[in-house]
Formats: sequence, structure tokens, C-alpha cells
Amino acid sequence: MKNLLLMRHGKSSWELNVGDQDRPLGQRGITDAHLVGKELAKHNYSIDHVYSSPANRALHTCMICIGEMGLSLKDFSIVNDLYDFSGERVINVIRHLDNALETVLIFGHNHAFTYLANLFGDKHLENVPTSGFVHIQFKESSWAAITQGATIQTIFPKQLKAW
Repeated sequence: MKNLLLMRHGKSSWELNVGDQDRPLGQRGITDAHLVGKELAKHNYSIDHVYSSPANRALHTCMICIGEMGLSLKDFSIVNDLYDFSGERVINVIRHLDNALETVLIFGHNHAFTYLANLFGDKHLENVPTSGFVHIQFKESSWAAITQGATIQTIFPKQLKAW
């Protein structure tokens, strides 16, 4: 079985006059990334590798979550093709993952992640919000062969704040 864990970057700041890839997280993005990271740590996922878009906001969200989950940076990679908003390049990255990896966590962007959650998952999501997490599980043993999976879990900051 393959487990695809998707996490959209936290809320970014528009205060600085920088290019899209350099846009930082805002305070809410930092807070929400910690909140979701702490929740993910409670689930004890056995993550084989973590991948992140090179965009500052995705990478910062990733580093916060890795820290909260107690994961090692030895199983971490930045992949330029994850800086994608349509989802097509992300699909290509996923389909080319090493089949020895059973569970991967990918940090990236919308609209790509909402598209992927709906393409691969079995529950329709209107939108994966900032710092939103989606776990999709596949019966296939090859990343290249994945088709329709099961949406196992979603964790959105708004749900965690409601408690």
C-alpha cells in the first residue's frame, strides 16, 4: 500500500515586495503550521521521505512540521517540480517516486493540492486550505500505478481551533 500525505503551505504574507517564490509565511501561517504539525505528531505516521516545493512559504511550513513531528532531515528533499499550481508536475513527481517508499509527505501549493486530493481521493474537497493536510491511501504497490485511493484523513487548522 502507498500513502500520500499532502500538506498545503501555511498562510503567506503579502507585506514584502518579493517574488512569488520568495514570499514568506505570515504569523497565522506559522501558528497554523505548528498547530497541524503537533496534531500530525499525535498520529505517529511512519514517513519514509518528506518532499517540499522550493518556495519559501512551503519550505518554512515543511520545516515547522518536521520539527513538530520529530522527523529527521536525512529523509528530506526539495523538488523544484513541486512548485506547481496545476498539479500536473506534482503528479509526475509522485508517479516517479521510488517504490521502496510506502509513505511520503509532500508540501506544496493550491490549486494543485485540491486538484490532487479530488483526483486521487474518494471524498470531494471544495478546497484544501492553507496548512491543510490530506492523507490518501492506495492499494497499489507501485507509485506509477496509483489510481483512485481512499481519503483516510483531513486535518485543517479551522477544525483544530474549534476544540
